[in-house]
Amino acid sequence: MITRPQVKLTGADLTVEDIVAIGIGDKTVSIDNDALARCKASRDFLENEVAQKRIIYGVNTSFGPMCNKIINDNEIEALQINLIKSHAAGLGDPLKPYIALAVMAVRLNTLAKGFSGVRISLLEHIRDMINAGIAPYIPECGSVGASGDLIHLAHMALAIIGEGKAYYKKELRPVADIFRDTGITPYRLSFKEGIALMNGTAAMTAIGAFALFGAKKLLRIACVNAAFAVEIFGGIDDAFDEDLHSVKPHPGQVKIADIIRKLYKGSNNITLRSEMHDLIRNQETDGLVYETSINVQDVYSIRCIPQILAPVCEAIDSVTKTVEIEANSSNDNPIIIPEKKKVIHGGNFHGQSIGYAMDMLAMAVSEICTLSERRLNKLLDSSLNEGLPEHLIAGVTGLTMGFMGAQYLATSTTAENRQLANPVSTLSISCNASNQDVVSMGTIAARKAFKSVSNAKHVITLEVLGQLQALYFRKCESRMGKGTSSIYKMLKKDFQVYDNSRVFHDDLAKFRKILFSSQMFDDLEGYC
Repeated sequence: MITRPQVKLTGADLTVEDIVAIGIGDKTVSIDNDALARCKASRDFLENEVAQKRIIYGVNTSFGPMCNKIINDNEIEALQINLIKSHAAGLGDPLKPYIALAVMAVRLNTLAKGFSGVRISLLEHIRDMINAGIAPYIPECGSVGASGDLIHLAHMALAIIGEGKAYYKKELRPVADIFRDTGITPYRLSFKEGIALMNGTAAMTAIGAFALFGAKKLLRIACVNAAFAVEIFGGIDDAFDEDLHSVKPHPGQVKIADIIRKLYKGSNNITLRSEMHDLIRNQETDGLVYETSINVQDVYSIRCIPQILAPVCEAIDSVTKTVEIEANSSNDNPIIIPEKKKVIHGGNFHGQSIGYAMDMLAMAVSEICTLSERRLNKLLDSSLNEGLPEHLIAGVTGLTMGFMGAQYLATSTTAENRQLANPVSTLSISCNASNQDVVSMGTIAARKAFKSVSNAKHVITLEVLGQLQALYFRKCESRMGKGTSSIYKMLKKDFQVYDNSRVFHDDLAKFRKILFSSQMFDDLEGYC
Protein backbone atom coordinates (compact mmCIF):
# COMPACT_ATOMS: atom_id res chain seq x y z
CA MET A 1 0.00 0.00 0.00
CA ILE A 2 1.29 3.46 -0.92
CA THR A 3 1.65 5.72 2.11
CA ARG A 4 0.06 9.10 1.42
CA PRO A 5 1.63 12.30 2.72
CA GLN A 6 -0.02 13.66 5.83
CA VAL A 7 -1.30 17.11 6.71
CA LYS A 8 -1.00 17.79 10.43
CA LEU A 9 -3.91 20.00 11.39
CA THR A 10 -2.97 22.68 13.88
CA GLY A 11 -5.82 25.09 13.27
CA ALA A 12 -3.33 27.69 12.08
CA ASP A 13 -1.63 26.80 8.80
CA LEU A 14 -3.98 24.90 6.47
CA THR A 15 -3.44 26.04 2.87
CA VAL A 16 -5.62 26.02 -0.22
CA GLU A 17 -3.35 23.37 -1.70
CA ASP A 18 -3.73 21.22 1.45
CA ILE A 19 -7.52 21.47 1.29
CA VAL A 20 -7.54 20.31 -2.33
CA ALA A 21 -5.01 17.52 -1.71
CA ILE A 22 -7.04 16.16 1.23
CA GLY A 23 -10.25 16.36 -0.78
CA ILE A 24 -8.94 14.43 -3.77
CA GLY A 25 -7.30 11.85 -1.52
CA ASP A 26 -3.66 12.72 -2.18
CA LYS A 27 -3.08 13.44 1.51
CA THR A 28 -4.39 12.16 4.83
CA VAL A 29 -4.88 14.16 8.04
CA SER A 30 -3.61 13.98 11.59
CA ILE A 31 -4.21 16.32 14.52
CA ASP A 32 -1.43 18.21 16.24
CA ASN A 33 -0.88 17.24 19.89
CA ASP A 34 -0.86 20.87 21.01
CA ALA A 35 -4.20 21.34 19.27
CA LEU A 36 -5.61 18.35 21.13
CA ALA A 37 -4.42 19.83 24.41
CA ARG A 38 -6.14 23.13 23.62
CA CYS A 39 -9.34 21.28 22.75
CA LYS A 40 -9.27 19.37 26.03
CA ALA A 41 -8.80 22.60 27.99
CA SER A 42 -11.68 24.19 26.10
CA ARG A 43 -13.97 21.23 26.76
CA ASP A 44 -13.02 21.01 30.43
CA PHE A 45 -13.84 24.68 30.90
CA LEU A 46 -17.16 24.34 29.07
CA GLU A 47 -18.16 21.32 31.14
CA ASN A 48 -17.45 23.30 34.30
CA GLU A 49 -19.55 26.22 33.01
CA VAL A 50 -22.47 23.87 32.31
CA ALA A 51 -22.10 22.35 35.77
CA GLN A 52 -22.24 25.87 37.20
CA LYS A 53 -25.62 26.36 35.48
CA ARG A 54 -24.37 29.08 33.14
CA ILE A 55 -26.82 29.92 30.34
CA ILE A 56 -24.91 29.27 27.12
CA TYR A 57 -26.43 29.64 23.67
CA GLY A 58 -26.84 26.36 21.82
CA VAL A 59 -25.76 24.36 24.86
CA ASN A 60 -28.73 24.77 27.17
CA THR A 61 -30.76 27.20 25.06
CA SER A 62 -32.61 26.66 21.83
CA PHE A 63 -31.46 28.27 18.60
CA GLY A 64 -31.92 31.43 16.55
CA PRO A 65 -34.93 33.52 17.57
CA MET A 66 -35.81 30.78 20.09
CA CYS A 67 -32.63 31.40 22.09
CA ASN A 68 -34.70 32.56 25.09
CA LYS A 69 -36.10 29.05 25.51
CA ILE A 70 -33.95 27.34 28.14
CA ILE A 71 -33.55 23.56 27.79
CA ASN A 72 -33.70 21.08 30.67
CA ASP A 73 -30.30 19.53 31.40
CA ASN A 74 -31.70 16.07 30.63
CA GLU A 75 -32.45 17.13 27.06
CA ILE A 76 -29.35 19.08 26.04
CA GLU A 77 -27.90 16.14 24.08
CA ALA A 78 -31.22 15.53 22.30
CA LEU A 79 -31.17 19.21 21.39
CA GLN A 80 -28.05 18.67 19.28
CA ILE A 81 -29.59 15.77 17.35
CA ASN A 82 -32.79 17.71 16.74
CA LEU A 83 -30.79 20.62 15.36
CA ILE A 84 -29.01 18.39 12.84
CA LYS A 85 -32.08 16.55 11.66
CA SER A 86 -34.17 19.68 11.25
CA HIS A 87 -31.46 21.54 9.35
CA ALA A 88 -30.45 18.68 7.07
CA ALA A 89 -32.86 20.24 4.60
CA GLY A 90 -30.79 20.82 1.46
CA LEU A 91 -31.78 19.99 -2.08
CA GLY A 92 -30.13 20.01 -5.47
CA ASP A 93 -27.21 18.10 -6.89
CA PRO A 94 -24.77 16.88 -4.24
CA LEU A 95 -21.36 18.42 -3.77
CA LYS A 96 -18.65 16.40 -5.45
CA PRO A 97 -17.31 13.78 -3.01
CA TYR A 98 -13.87 15.40 -3.08
CA ILE A 99 -15.40 18.71 -2.05
CA ALA A 100 -17.42 17.02 0.72
CA LEU A 101 -14.20 15.52 2.11
CA ALA A 102 -12.59 18.96 1.93
CA VAL A 103 -15.55 20.41 3.86
CA MET A 104 -14.87 17.92 6.65
CA ALA A 105 -11.17 18.76 6.64
CA VAL A 106 -11.80 22.50 6.91
CA ARG A 107 -14.30 21.97 9.73
CA LEU A 108 -11.88 19.66 11.56
CA ASN A 109 -9.12 22.25 11.27
CA THR A 110 -11.29 25.00 12.74
CA LEU A 111 -12.38 22.77 15.62
CA ALA A 112 -8.71 21.92 16.23
CA LYS A 113 -8.04 25.55 17.09
CA GLY A 114 -9.48 24.70 20.48
CA PHE A 115 -12.14 27.38 20.86
CA SER A 116 -15.27 25.29 20.14
CA GLY A 117 -15.59 23.25 23.30
CA VAL A 118 -15.90 19.84 21.65
CA ARG A 119 -14.44 16.57 22.85
CA ILE A 120 -11.25 15.13 21.38
CA SER A 121 -13.22 12.03 20.39
CA LEU A 122 -15.21 14.10 17.87
CA LEU A 123 -12.02 15.33 16.22
CA GLU A 124 -10.66 11.80 16.04
CA HIS A 125 -13.92 10.53 14.54
CA ILE A 126 -13.88 13.14 11.77
CA ARG A 127 -10.20 12.40 11.13
CA ASP A 128 -10.97 8.70 10.70
CA MET A 129 -13.82 9.41 8.28
CA ILE A 130 -11.62 11.64 6.14
CA ASN A 131 -8.76 9.15 6.03
CA ALA A 132 -11.15 6.35 5.13
CA GLY A 133 -12.53 8.43 2.25
CA ILE A 134 -16.10 8.59 3.58
CA ALA A 135 -17.59 11.67 1.93
CA PRO A 136 -20.98 12.85 3.27
CA TYR A 137 -23.84 13.38 0.83
CA ILE A 138 -24.30 17.17 0.92
CA PRO A 139 -26.89 18.81 -1.37
CA GLU A 140 -25.54 22.01 -2.92
CA CYS A 141 -28.53 24.29 -2.22
CA GLY A 142 -29.59 25.69 1.14
CA SER A 143 -26.99 27.90 2.77
CA VAL A 144 -27.42 31.66 3.16
CA GLY A 145 -23.90 31.78 4.60
CA ALA A 146 -24.76 33.78 7.69
CA SER A 147 -24.98 31.50 10.71
CA GLY A 148 -22.43 29.51 8.81
CA ASP A 149 -23.32 26.82 6.30
CA LEU A 150 -26.07 25.41 8.49
CA ILE A 151 -27.76 23.28 5.83
CA HIS A 152 -24.57 21.91 4.28
CA LEU A 153 -22.93 21.17 7.60
CA ALA A 154 -26.09 19.57 9.01
CA HIS A 155 -25.84 17.01 6.20
CA MET A 156 -22.15 16.55 7.07
CA ALA A 157 -23.05 16.11 10.74
CA LEU A 158 -25.75 13.62 9.82
CA ALA A 159 -23.07 11.36 8.34
CA ILE A 160 -20.86 11.80 11.39
CA ILE A 161 -23.62 10.39 13.66
CA GLY A 162 -24.15 7.48 11.28
CA GLU A 163 -27.28 8.67 9.49
CA GLY A 164 -28.02 9.73 5.93
CA LYS A 165 -25.83 8.70 3.01
CA ALA A 166 -22.21 9.08 1.99
CA TYR A 167 -19.88 8.26 -0.87
CA TYR A 168 -17.42 5.47 -0.24
CA LYS A 169 -15.21 4.06 -2.98
CA LYS A 170 -17.25 6.05 -5.54
CA GLU A 171 -20.54 4.48 -4.43
CA LEU A 172 -23.37 6.31 -2.63
CA ARG A 173 -24.57 4.18 0.27
CA PRO A 174 -26.27 4.51 3.68
CA VAL A 175 -23.69 5.71 6.19
CA ALA A 176 -24.71 3.01 8.63
CA ASP A 177 -23.67 0.34 6.12
CA ILE A 178 -20.36 2.07 5.40
CA PHE A 179 -19.56 2.36 9.10
CA ARG A 180 -20.33 -1.31 9.60
CA ASP A 181 -17.99 -2.29 6.73
CA THR A 182 -15.17 -0.02 7.90
CA GLY A 183 -15.49 -0.71 11.60
CA ILE A 184 -16.29 2.91 12.45
CA THR A 185 -18.80 3.49 15.26
CA PRO A 186 -21.45 6.20 14.73
CA TYR A 187 -20.60 9.19 16.88
CA ARG A 188 -22.83 10.07 19.82
CA LEU A 189 -22.97 13.83 20.28
CA SER A 190 -22.69 15.61 23.58
CA PHE A 191 -23.78 19.17 24.34
CA LYS A 192 -22.36 21.91 22.09
CA GLU A 193 -21.07 19.42 19.52
CA GLY A 194 -23.97 19.58 17.08
CA ILE A 195 -23.89 23.34 16.83
CA ALA A 196 -20.06 23.31 16.74
CA LEU A 197 -20.20 21.10 13.65
CA MET A 198 -22.84 23.19 11.89
CA ASN A 199 -22.14 26.77 12.93
CA GLY A 200 -19.26 27.50 10.57
CA THR A 201 -18.12 28.40 7.07
CA ALA A 202 -16.47 25.12 6.07
CA ALA A 203 -18.65 24.50 2.99
CA MET A 204 -18.13 27.89 1.36
CA THR A 205 -14.44 27.78 2.28
CA ALA A 206 -13.86 24.31 0.82
CA ILE A 207 -15.76 25.08 -2.37
CA GLY A 208 -13.87 28.36 -2.58
CA ALA A 209 -10.54 26.57 -2.18
CA PHE A 210 -11.28 24.35 -5.17
CA ALA A 211 -12.44 27.35 -7.22
CA LEU A 212 -9.27 29.19 -6.29
CA PHE A 213 -7.03 26.23 -7.08
CA GLY A 214 -8.55 26.04 -10.56
CA ALA A 215 -8.29 29.81 -11.05
CA LYS A 216 -4.58 29.73 -10.28
CA LYS A 217 -4.02 27.17 -13.02
CA LEU A 218 -6.23 29.14 -15.41
CA LEU A 219 -4.05 32.20 -14.89
CA ARG A 220 -0.85 30.24 -15.52
CA ILE A 221 -2.19 28.82 -18.78
CA ALA A 222 -3.54 32.26 -19.73
CA CYS A 223 0.06 33.52 -19.48
CA VAL A 224 1.23 30.71 -21.76
CA ASN A 225 -1.55 31.52 -24.23
CA ALA A 226 -0.53 35.17 -24.11
CA ALA A 227 3.06 34.29 -24.98
CA PHE A 228 1.86 32.02 -27.81
CA ALA A 229 -0.26 34.90 -29.15
CA VAL A 230 2.80 37.16 -29.21
CA GLU A 231 4.67 34.48 -31.17
CA ILE A 232 1.83 33.85 -33.64
CA PHE A 233 1.13 37.50 -34.44
CA GLY A 234 4.65 38.88 -34.16
CA GLY A 235 3.70 41.01 -31.18
CA ILE A 236 5.76 44.14 -30.57
CA ASP A 237 8.25 43.76 -27.78
CA ASP A 238 7.86 47.09 -26.01
CA ALA A 239 4.35 46.24 -24.77
CA PHE A 240 6.12 43.94 -22.30
CA ASP A 241 9.15 46.14 -21.64
CA GLU A 242 10.20 46.13 -18.00
CA ASP A 243 10.57 49.92 -17.94
CA LEU A 244 7.02 50.39 -19.25
CA HIS A 245 5.58 48.51 -16.32
CA SER A 246 7.90 50.09 -13.78
CA VAL A 247 6.11 53.41 -14.30
CA LYS A 248 2.72 51.80 -13.60
CA PRO A 249 3.86 49.31 -10.99
CA HIS A 250 0.72 47.38 -10.07
CA PRO A 251 2.19 44.16 -8.63
CA GLY A 252 0.09 41.91 -10.86
CA GLN A 253 0.98 43.90 -13.97
CA VAL A 254 4.71 43.72 -13.27
CA LYS A 255 4.45 39.99 -12.51
CA ILE A 256 2.43 39.08 -15.63
CA ALA A 257 4.67 41.12 -17.95
CA ASP A 258 7.73 39.46 -16.46
CA ILE A 259 6.32 35.94 -16.94
CA ILE A 260 5.34 36.53 -20.57
CA ARG A 261 8.62 38.27 -21.37
CA LYS A 262 10.54 35.32 -19.94
CA LEU A 263 8.42 32.78 -21.83
CA TYR A 264 9.11 34.29 -25.25
CA LYS A 265 12.70 35.30 -24.48
CA GLY A 266 14.95 34.50 -27.45
CA SER A 267 12.10 34.49 -29.97
CA ASN A 268 12.74 35.63 -33.52
CA ASN A 269 9.00 35.81 -34.21
CA ILE A 270 8.33 38.93 -32.19
CA THR A 271 8.62 42.42 -33.63
CA LEU A 272 11.30 44.70 -32.19
CA ARG A 273 10.29 48.34 -31.91
CA SER A 274 13.88 49.34 -32.64
CA GLU A 275 13.72 47.71 -36.08
CA MET A 276 10.25 48.92 -37.09
CA HIS A 277 11.18 52.47 -38.04
CA ASP A 278 13.35 51.60 -41.04
CA LEU A 279 10.87 48.91 -42.19
CA ILE A 280 8.03 51.42 -42.20
CA ARG A 281 10.08 54.16 -43.85
CA ASN A 282 11.03 51.71 -46.62
CA GLN A 283 7.32 51.54 -47.54
CA GLU A 284 7.08 55.31 -47.93
CA THR A 285 5.33 56.64 -51.08
CA ASP A 286 4.76 60.15 -52.42
CA GLY A 287 2.00 62.23 -50.91
CA LEU A 288 0.97 63.76 -47.65
CA VAL A 289 0.05 60.38 -46.13
CA TYR A 290 1.14 56.84 -46.83
CA GLU A 291 -0.09 53.60 -45.28
CA THR A 292 2.19 50.92 -43.90
CA SER A 293 1.38 47.20 -43.77
CA ILE A 294 3.34 46.92 -40.53
CA ASN A 295 1.43 47.14 -37.26
CA VAL A 296 2.58 50.18 -35.32
CA GLN A 297 0.72 48.89 -32.27
CA ASP A 298 -0.96 45.58 -31.53
CA VAL A 299 -4.61 45.15 -30.58
CA TYR A 300 -5.43 45.36 -26.88
CA SER A 301 -5.87 41.60 -26.45
CA ILE A 302 -2.11 41.35 -27.08
CA ARG A 303 -0.68 44.74 -26.19
CA CYS A 304 -2.61 45.16 -22.93
CA ILE A 305 -2.30 41.62 -21.57
CA PRO A 306 -0.28 42.66 -18.48
CA GLN A 307 -2.71 45.47 -17.68
CA ILE A 308 -5.78 43.24 -18.20
CA LEU A 309 -4.46 40.31 -16.19
CA ALA A 310 -2.99 42.51 -13.44
CA PRO A 311 -6.19 42.73 -11.36
CA VAL A 312 -6.85 39.05 -12.08
CA CYS A 313 -3.48 38.13 -10.61
CA GLU A 314 -3.98 40.45 -7.64
CA ALA A 315 -7.52 39.18 -7.04
CA ILE A 316 -6.29 35.60 -6.88
CA ASP A 317 -3.61 36.59 -4.36
CA SER A 318 -6.17 38.48 -2.26
CA VAL A 319 -8.72 35.67 -2.37
CA THR A 320 -6.05 33.16 -1.37
CA LYS A 321 -5.33 35.20 1.76
CA THR A 322 -9.04 35.45 2.62
CA VAL A 323 -9.75 31.75 2.12
CA GLU A 324 -6.74 30.69 4.18
CA ILE A 325 -7.60 33.08 7.01
CA GLU A 326 -11.13 31.66 7.07
CA ALA A 327 -9.92 28.05 6.94
CA ASN A 328 -7.74 28.71 9.98
CA SER A 329 -10.33 30.63 12.00
CA SER A 330 -12.75 29.76 14.76
CA ASN A 331 -16.03 30.57 13.09
CA ASP A 332 -18.74 29.06 15.25
CA ASN A 333 -20.76 30.43 18.17
CA PRO A 334 -20.25 30.67 21.06
CA ILE A 335 -16.45 30.74 21.26
CA ILE A 336 -14.77 29.19 24.31
CA ILE A 337 -11.51 30.77 25.54
CA PRO A 338 -10.59 28.82 28.69
CA GLU A 339 -7.40 30.69 29.58
CA LYS A 340 -9.47 33.89 29.88
CA LYS A 341 -12.45 32.07 31.38
CA LYS A 342 -14.68 33.40 28.63
CA VAL A 343 -17.67 32.05 26.72
CA ILE A 344 -18.18 34.67 24.02
CA HIS A 345 -21.36 34.98 21.98
CA GLY A 346 -20.87 36.65 18.61
CA GLY A 347 -21.01 36.23 14.86
CA ASN A 348 -17.78 34.63 13.64
CA PHE A 349 -19.90 32.25 11.58
CA HIS A 350 -20.85 35.04 9.16
CA GLY A 351 -19.46 34.42 5.66
CA GLN A 352 -19.31 37.95 4.24
CA SER A 353 -15.55 37.85 3.73
CA ILE A 354 -15.74 34.65 1.69
CA GLY A 355 -18.80 35.95 -0.18
CA TYR A 356 -17.03 39.10 -1.33
CA ALA A 357 -13.87 37.18 -2.18
CA MET A 358 -15.74 34.62 -4.28
CA ASP A 359 -17.62 37.32 -6.17
CA MET A 360 -14.29 38.98 -6.91
CA LEU A 361 -12.86 35.66 -8.07
CA ALA A 362 -15.79 35.15 -10.45
CA MET A 363 -15.11 38.60 -11.92
CA ALA A 364 -11.43 37.76 -12.37
CA VAL A 365 -12.19 34.46 -14.09
CA SER A 366 -14.68 36.19 -16.38
CA GLU A 367 -11.91 38.55 -17.50
CA ILE A 368 -9.65 35.58 -18.32
CA CYS A 369 -12.44 34.33 -20.58
CA THR A 370 -12.95 37.70 -22.26
CA LEU A 371 -9.26 37.98 -23.14
CA SER A 372 -9.05 34.40 -24.38
CA GLU A 373 -12.24 34.60 -26.46
CA ARG A 374 -11.12 37.80 -28.22
CA ARG A 375 -7.74 36.32 -29.16
CA LEU A 376 -9.49 33.21 -30.45
CA ASN A 377 -11.69 35.40 -32.60
CA LYS A 378 -8.57 37.09 -34.00
CA LEU A 379 -7.18 33.67 -34.90
CA LEU A 380 -10.32 32.67 -36.81
CA ASP A 381 -11.43 35.87 -38.56
CA SER A 382 -9.62 36.11 -41.91
CA SER A 383 -9.82 39.91 -41.79
CA LEU A 384 -7.90 39.93 -38.49
CA ASN A 385 -5.68 36.86 -38.41
CA GLU A 386 -2.80 38.22 -40.49
CA GLY A 387 -2.61 35.56 -43.18
CA LEU A 388 -3.81 32.47 -41.31
CA PRO A 389 -6.46 30.31 -43.02
CA GLU A 390 -10.07 31.32 -42.45
CA HIS A 391 -11.37 29.57 -39.30
CA LEU A 392 -7.96 27.83 -39.22
CA ILE A 393 -9.31 25.41 -41.85
CA ALA A 394 -6.84 22.67 -42.73
CA GLY A 395 -8.91 21.30 -45.62
CA VAL A 396 -11.02 22.65 -48.46
CA THR A 397 -12.56 25.95 -47.35
CA GLY A 398 -16.32 25.71 -47.42
CA LEU A 399 -16.38 21.94 -47.60
CA THR A 400 -14.64 21.81 -44.22
CA MET A 401 -15.25 24.32 -41.45
CA GLY A 402 -12.22 24.12 -39.17
CA PHE A 403 -12.82 25.89 -35.86
CA MET A 404 -16.05 27.63 -36.97
CA GLY A 405 -18.40 25.56 -34.84
CA ALA A 406 -16.07 25.34 -31.86
CA GLN A 407 -15.95 29.12 -31.57
CA TYR A 408 -19.55 29.11 -30.39
CA LEU A 409 -18.39 27.25 -27.28
CA ALA A 410 -16.03 30.08 -26.37
CA THR A 411 -18.55 32.80 -27.17
CA SER A 412 -21.45 31.28 -25.25
CA THR A 413 -19.34 30.25 -22.27
CA THR A 414 -17.76 33.69 -22.01
CA ALA A 415 -21.25 35.19 -21.98
CA GLU A 416 -22.32 32.78 -19.25
CA ASN A 417 -19.30 33.68 -17.14
CA ARG A 418 -20.04 37.38 -17.50
CA GLN A 419 -23.46 36.68 -16.03
CA LEU A 420 -21.89 34.64 -13.23
CA ALA A 421 -19.60 37.62 -12.49
CA ASN A 422 -22.59 39.54 -11.13
CA PRO A 423 -22.29 39.66 -7.33
CA VAL A 424 -24.51 37.64 -5.01
CA SER A 425 -22.86 38.67 -1.74
CA THR A 426 -24.77 41.97 -1.93
CA LEU A 427 -28.15 40.22 -2.21
CA SER A 428 -28.95 39.73 1.45
CA ILE A 429 -32.48 38.52 2.31
CA SER A 430 -33.59 38.53 5.93
CA CYS A 431 -34.65 35.13 7.27
CA ASN A 432 -34.89 33.07 10.47
CA ALA A 433 -37.72 35.26 11.81
CA SER A 434 -35.47 38.26 11.07
CA ASN A 435 -32.82 36.98 13.47
CA GLN A 436 -30.53 36.50 10.48
CA ASP A 437 -31.44 39.89 9.06
CA VAL A 438 -28.20 40.41 7.08
CA VAL A 439 -26.79 37.31 5.40
CA SER A 440 -23.74 36.77 3.18
CA MET A 441 -24.87 34.31 0.49
CA GLY A 442 -21.21 33.25 0.64
CA THR A 443 -21.82 29.65 -0.32
CA ILE A 444 -23.78 30.65 -3.40
CA ALA A 445 -20.90 32.97 -4.32
CA ALA A 446 -18.44 30.10 -3.87
CA ARG A 447 -20.55 27.72 -5.97
CA LYS A 448 -20.82 30.44 -8.62
CA ALA A 449 -17.05 30.95 -8.67
CA PHE A 450 -16.49 27.20 -8.91
CA LYS A 451 -18.85 27.01 -11.91
CA SER A 452 -17.12 30.00 -13.50
CA VAL A 453 -13.73 28.31 -13.21
CA SER A 454 -15.08 25.12 -14.76
CA ASN A 455 -16.53 27.12 -17.66
CA ALA A 456 -13.32 29.07 -18.18
CA LYS A 457 -11.42 25.82 -18.64
CA HIS A 458 -13.52 25.23 -21.77
CA VAL A 459 -12.54 28.59 -23.25
CA ILE A 460 -8.85 28.32 -22.40
CA THR A 461 -8.71 24.78 -23.80
CA LEU A 462 -10.20 25.92 -27.10
CA GLU A 463 -7.72 28.79 -27.36
CA VAL A 464 -4.84 26.37 -26.77
CA LEU A 465 -6.08 24.15 -29.60
CA GLY A 466 -6.52 27.17 -31.87
CA GLN A 467 -3.02 28.38 -31.10
CA LEU A 468 -1.48 24.97 -31.74
CA GLN A 469 -3.28 24.89 -35.10
CA ALA A 470 -2.04 28.40 -35.89
CA LEU A 471 1.53 27.54 -34.92
CA TYR A 472 1.33 24.56 -37.29
CA PHE A 473 0.38 26.90 -40.12
CA ARG A 474 3.02 29.49 -39.21
CA LYS A 475 5.84 26.90 -39.32
CA CYS A 476 7.67 29.07 -36.82
CA GLU A 477 8.76 26.58 -34.17
CA SER A 478 12.46 27.03 -34.88
CA ARG A 479 12.14 30.76 -34.24
CA MET A 480 10.21 30.53 -30.98
CA GLY A 481 11.50 31.60 -27.59
CA LYS A 482 12.97 29.14 -25.13
CA GLY A 483 9.90 28.90 -22.92
CA THR A 484 7.24 28.94 -25.63
CA SER A 485 9.21 26.43 -27.70
CA SER A 486 9.54 24.06 -24.76
CA ILE A 487 5.82 24.18 -24.02
CA TYR A 488 4.87 23.88 -27.70
CA LYS A 489 7.00 20.76 -28.13
CA MET A 490 5.37 19.19 -25.10
CA LEU A 491 1.81 19.97 -26.19
CA LYS A 492 2.49 19.00 -29.80
CA LYS A 493 3.01 15.38 -28.76
CA ASP A 494 -0.72 15.04 -28.11
CA PHE A 495 -1.95 17.45 -30.79
CA GLN A 496 -3.29 16.57 -34.21
CA VAL A 497 -4.16 19.24 -36.75
CA TYR A 498 -7.93 19.45 -36.92
CA ASP A 499 -8.99 18.54 -40.46
CA ASN A 500 -12.69 17.66 -39.96
CA SER A 501 -11.95 13.93 -39.89
CA ARG A 502 -12.73 13.81 -36.13
CA VAL A 503 -15.52 15.01 -33.89
CA PHE A 504 -14.22 18.26 -32.39
CA HIS A 505 -15.59 17.44 -28.95
CA ASP A 506 -13.13 14.57 -28.62
CA ASP A 507 -10.14 16.88 -29.18
CA LEU A 508 -11.52 19.35 -26.64
CA ALA A 509 -12.16 16.72 -23.97
CA LYS A 510 -8.71 15.22 -24.46
CA PHE A 511 -6.86 18.54 -24.18
CA ARG A 512 -8.95 19.85 -21.30
CA LYS A 513 -7.83 16.84 -19.31
CA ILE A 514 -4.20 17.29 -20.36
CA LEU A 515 -4.20 20.96 -19.36
CA PHE A 516 -6.11 20.79 -16.09
CA SER A 517 -5.66 17.26 -14.73
CA SER A 518 -1.88 17.28 -14.75
CA GLN A 519 0.92 19.24 -13.12
CA MET A 520 2.14 20.48 -16.48
CA PHE A 521 1.80 24.20 -15.72
CA ASP A 522 2.23 24.16 -11.95
CA ASP A 523 5.64 25.82 -12.25
CA LEU A 524 5.99 28.25 -15.15
CA GLU A 525 9.43 29.25 -13.93
CA GLY A 526 10.62 25.86 -15.11
CA TYR A 527 9.92 26.89 -18.70
CA CYS A 528 11.46 30.34 -18.52
